[in-house]
Amino acid sequence: MTARVLIVDDIPTNVKLLEARLLAEYFDVVTAASGAQAIEICRSQDIDIVLLDVMMPEMDGFTCCQILKRDAVTAHIPIVMITALDQPSDRVRGLEAGADDFLTKPVDDVQLLARVKSLVRLKGLSDELRARARTSHELALEDTARTEFGIAVDGGRILVIDTERARAERIEAYLRNSHTVSILTDPSEAVFQMSGGEFELAIVSMALEGFDPLRICSQIRTVDQTRSVPIILVAEDKDRPQVVKALDLGVNDFIMRPIERHELSARVKTQIRRQRYTVELRESLNSTMAMAVIDELTGLYNRRYFERHLAMVLNKAQEQDRDMALMLLDIDYFKPVNDTYGHDAGDVVLKEFATRLQRNIRGVDLACRFGGEEFVVVMPDTDMKAAQGVAERVRSAMADEGFTIGAEKPIAITVSAGLALNDQDNDTSESIIKRADIALYRAKRNGRNRVVHNAA
Repeated sequence: MTARVLIVDDIPTNVKLLEARLLAEYFDVVTAASGAQAIEICRSQDIDIVLLDVMMPEMDGFTCCQILKRDAVTAHIPIVMITALDQPSDRVRGLEAGADDFLTKPVDDVQLLARVKSLVRLKGLSDELRARARTSHELALEDTARTEFGIAVDGGRILVIDTERARAERIEAYLRNSHTVSILTDPSEAVFQMSGGEFELAIVSMALEGFDPLRICSQIRTVDQTRSVPIILVAEDKDRPQVVKALDLGVNDFIMRPIERHELSARVKTQIRRQRYTVELRESLNSTMAMAVIDELTGLYNRRYFERHLAMVLNKAQEQDRDMALMLLDIDYFKPVNDTYGHDAGDVVLKEFATRLQRNIRGVDLACRFGGEEFVVVMPDTDMKAAQGVAERVRSAMADEGFTIGAEKPIAITVSAGLALNDQDNDTSESIIKRADIALYRAKRNGRNRVVHNAA
């Protein structure tokens, strides 16, 4: 994982220590010695996460955080406040200013890297949604440039998961004046309870009797209906190693016992605000996309949208020296399907192909219909190994199960794929598409139903 990290601290020694730890993990590091300098950097550069010291002269970290989070240009950047202060009131003040998390000095290396990786991963998904919204706006659609702080945070629908009801009821008592809280004492029912889409937040106790809390969180994260629901862990000091693992699994936040009610309230508001903002972005994209950018048959974006979006993603990858992959797909022997079963059957195949394609790519990937029976997938921050993994998953999803067309016996459909990377100087959208097309042609020539990389 690569990301650009801004370290903000007026003490050079502190900066050097954090910088050394992050450079060792191949992060790109930018530094600032004041809050004002940090704000200017965030407004002028692509920053993926800010590590912000609280105690600084002229402008403290709380003020700096508040300014960044209320500016539409910088509001999406995750902020981790680093502080020697250890009072709940300080954490609450930081969370209310918009901080995404806290680390206490001296900073533990494992927690530092886990927090950075977790928040950068979440920002990557948010960035992709924002990029798609910008593309839509440029095509004369709706401008969705709203900050998270325009989102109401009351009335959240929360599920508390704990095998001990008394513990869960204490949490419910802290939150019930502002939110609707349900309690689940059988963790094995967690995914089932949450699959209806009713809940906006899950609070999971680490002290589950007879259950592995990380397994429960993992199950929530692997089901489509609950994948994006934020999770807060309730832990004790002895659970810190597991908390670090949980953050790497995709858990959003944690709070330590004994629970301070104001800190809990602030963390809950942060997660609900972010969840509602993400849902609003998704709904805006779904509801306002004109047919000018959507392929009517498959529901995927069309070639016009793809070309605009690819140019944006490629430009960002080149500016930040990041990987980007492109996958071009062509359904094998599609003409005989139309000739044998009719064009209506061909349309059924194209729709099902698009569905399987969407199901087997990642959340940050963008699938489009390129034209006819050709499809294309843009994969940001993706090296060749990861791209090949996605492509093979897609290829298998088509070949492993026949396509049903009406009353006919399911027919075998396969796909050939060509991959190309942003790995050459002065690459353009056209040059990458051309290399992917050459790789696709090679896959066809070598027997179809295969994935070929353009350099192979």
